[in-house]
Amino acid sequence: MRKAAFTGFIVFYFIYIMLMAGYFFVWSKSGLPPGIKGTPADPSQFMNGRQLAESTTYNAWRHFLSFASIPLEWAVYLFVLISGFSQWLRRRAEGLSSLFLVRIFICFAVLSLISAAVFFPVNFAQYQLSVHYGISVQHFSDWIRDQGISFAVDGLISLITLTVIFFFIRRNPRNWWLPVWLLSVPFIVFILYLQPVVIDPLYNHFQSLPNGELKSEILNLASHAGIPANNVYEVDMSNQTNAMNAYVNGIGSHLRIVLWDTTVQKLSRPEVLFIMAHEMGHYVMHHILWGTAATLAGLFIGLFLAAKGLLWTVQRWGPRLNLAHPGDLAALPLVLLLFSLLSFAGEPVQNAVSRQFEHAADVYAIQMTQNRQAAISSFQKLSAASLGEMNPPALVKFMQYDHPTMLDRINYLEHANLKK
Repeated sequence: MRKAAFTGFIVFYFIYIMLMAGYFFVWSKSGLPPGIKGTPADPSQFMNGRQLAESTTYNAWRHFLSFASIPLEWAVYLFVLISGFSQWLRRRAEGLSSLFLVRIFICFAVLSLISAAVFFPVNFAQYQLSVHYGISVQHFSDWIRDQGISFAVDGLISLITLTVIFFFIRRNPRNWWLPVWLLSVPFIVFILYLQPVVIDPLYNHFQSLPNGELKSEILNLASHAGIPANNVYEVDMSNQTNAMNAYVNGIGSHLRIVLWDTTVQKLSRPEVLFIMAHEMGHYVMHHILWGTAATLAGLFIGLFLAAKGLLWTVQRWGPRLNLAHPGDLAALPLVLLLFSLLSFAGEPVQNAVSRQFEHAADVYAIQMTQNRQAAISSFQKLSAASLGEMNPPALVKFMQYDHPTMLDRINYLEHANLKK
């Protein structure tokens, strides 16, 4: 079984890699629909020849690396499970401590280190690709630091989550998903509340946007929108990237509207105001709350399916995998595998919801600012700075795009009816 599974995966992954290479480098060259040439959505209107050529190559490699890495996570969990390493790891953890918390920490830490080692070459290749094409300006030492912070933060959250999950699986292997979901509601809200003031500052420095005309106009926009904002935050992303962005995150008193400093430096004041109006649209339309509700609904379904899948797998394959109970710590990679597969399956739905939110925020922003030229030029500059694609391959749009394409966004802005 082990040899057959190993051989089968190697054959599958080789075929998969060849198909992805063919798709991104040969068959799916990004192109513009008829009638776009010469319009504001035509990248030749705001990118030079070098940028156009680099955008094609950069994005082909970026998408290829992203899709090539997808099965690797599944492979790690699968081989740890079927090779017997999972059982060996559980026995070692039991020999080191009688406390369940210590045992699950040992098992999870080892699995996390294995996964990090497998993914490091891909992550490094993505980092080097971004540096080569001038998107990233981050020094390697800083990149490694951020990787370490992400490993620690994500690991801590995952460890807490898995500890709770196994606590309930060991007590009710059939219906553990419901109490886990109920506990996930306050936990997710708590993380959203903490992220702007605890997690985000681990990576970057945040400060109030300096007083001046721009800040006054942004706060006036917020007042006009009925947002009780008294501050706008600027984050020092110029130490990491030449790209531009802005976002809104957090909830309650910790909700923040944040501008990357690159956005302030590279966009005109009307362009920045359009970007900020877009972010205010998310706040006004309660997109964070609606997104959280959608996440919890998806989690409800996902946990239910995971519980059914875990129980079926242990009943069907437990003897061959040496798993006597769904709550056996040796089943940890199986639980992670199920979560990964379900997350992958749900990603297109999550992205489709996000695209609707983003379009609604664009509609709100253009109606608020009434400045079509600034809106279009802001998106053009954002695309040029990140060598973005106007019309990415269909597979990328379906699986990974949580925003409308820049082609769709600029087309909308060009023809939007500005209501006064």
